[in-house]
Amino acid sequence: MTSHASNTDIVSPSSSTVLNIVTQFAADLGAMTDLLTLGNRIIHELCHTGATTHGVLFLLDREHECYRRASMVGPVAPALIPPTLDISHPLPLHLLGTNRIMTQTDSAADIQDPDSGIDTRAAMESMQATRIVPHLNKGRLIAFSLLGAAIPIAGENALTRSVLAALAQTATNALDTILLYEDLHRSHTLMKRTDRLKSLETIAGGFAHEIRNPLTSIKTFIQLAPERKDDSQFIQEFSKVVLDDVYRIERLIQEILDYARYMEPKLTDEDFNDIVTSCLYFIDVKADSYGIKIEKELASDLPRVMLDRQQIKQVLLNLLLNAMDSMAKAGGRLRVQTRKLVKPGGSAWAHIEIEDTGEGILETNLEHIFDPFFTTKHESGEHEGTGLGLTIVHQIIQEHHGEIRVKSSVGVGTTFFVSLPALPA
Repeated sequence: MTSHASNTDIVSPSSSTVLNIVTQFAADLGAMTDLLTLGNRIIHELCHTGATTHGVLFLLDREHECYRRASMVGPVAPALIPPTLDISHPLPLHLLGTNRIMTQTDSAADIQDPDSGIDTRAAMESMQATRIVPHLNKGRLIAFSLLGAAIPIAGENALTRSVLAALAQTATNALDTILLYEDLHRSHTLMKRTDRLKSLETIAGGFAHEIRNPLTSIKTFIQLAPERKDDSQFIQEFSKVVLDDVYRIERLIQEILDYARYMEPKLTDEDFNDIVTSCLYFIDVKADSYGIKIEKELASDLPRVMLDRQQIKQVLLNLLLNAMDSMAKAGGRLRVQTRKLVKPGGSAWAHIEIEDTGEGILETNLEHIFDPFFTTKHESGEHEGTGLGLTIVHQIIQEHHGEIRVKSSVGVGTTFFVSLPALPA
């Protein structure tokens, strides 16, 4: 009499379906850019193929030197699965040493971790795991999947185990790719923040200059108030002046705090001329110390723009500081002009030109100035350059769907042209 699998049994995949399963899984993961969505898809597929009731994906957290619970599916009490496991925990140590799927049917001698002397089988049982799947890439265990209680499988064979291994490797590759992308994103964010902090010295000088007059008026009021306390007109008028000056200082402080603290892009309806004026305030002191004359021509009909105020300030300050650095030795003229630009098709743009009379840029260097780590500043001290500033400027303008270009002549000067699409009228 031939036995038949019960309705609760899962039939192992035939060899004809293996390729389709792995190919579809790879295609699904390739379309995902969110780590949480990716983790959920991985653990669902591994649980289905491994015929287990529940599963958990632990992901390497390099900063805190642990594995963090990233995704969890199925009927399992969260209290059984710790939120983090130290990198020295017996499970990741064993997986790192063997790079193979660990099961409860492994021999005790095989599971025993010789370095820590802790029985890894006990660790598996405490989390109700029947399989632990490593995700190892280039000698680094970037994650591992814990698969829970097994559902009976009809005819489990080497093919089932090989499919699980193929899916695990596909998941490993996808995880490695998205982790690299996140590392790149974090690095780029750090680059932006570093570039902003480099400008803070100049901003601090501008801030000191801007608050000198308000502080003088406040100090004068405090000194005169005791003598003129009975002069109601004096108290009323001077109080208004002092209050306006206090608000002015508060606004300046907030500008500096917002600039120093990088945040995700936040687009708001802005007056582009107002941002240009704010940036020019901050560089005025430094320009004066270099013997640089600032000429400002701001168009009255400039259209409003949707932009991230702090990011565009970063762009403008970077370009203005570069222009002043090029004139630091001999002084010169810095011309800042805004105007409305109408492109073919009738679309309106807000346009700015920043022109200096500095040293200029060699023609052979012009095509590379937006390349990462390309710099023409090799002096030590304040003129030393990392070659990241203009790269960040270029990317910010691209993210705002704008345009940036440059023209320069050695010994004559450099002009940067920046255009941003305006809001519909």
